[in-house]
Amino acid sequence: MQVKRFADATPYEAPNHFGVVGLRLQGFEVGGPTNQWMGLSQFLPGGGAGPDASSIEKVYFIVEGEMTVIIDGVETTLVKFDSCTIPAGEVRKIENRSNHTCTMLVVMPYPPKAAS
Repeated sequence: MQVKRFADATPYEAPNHFGVVGLRLQGFEVGGPTNQWMGLSQFLPGGGAGPDASSIEKVYFIVEGEMTVIIDGVETTLVKFDSCTIPAGEVRKIENRSNHTCTMLVVMPYPPKAAS
């Protein structure tokens, strides 16, 4: 078992995100998980991401607050303890439309290694 304390989580910037602070909770470290990593995103009111698609699948889990996920014009608002899977290649936009911070866990596989 490898324990990583919240106090030791490192910040990271996700492309095409705004009004958010991301912290890497697990992954990309020696002895850490071998097939996925997990981040904690804290979206300020008005914060969000996209629209864009990723080459890898993602799972969103709402810890606190709410987040609106928009896919193909369909809007779904996730609230505390809701989760969803965003398949690879699916264009999505996410928006925190509330006046509260949205705290969201994001779990995804490691990106494919570039060909040498």
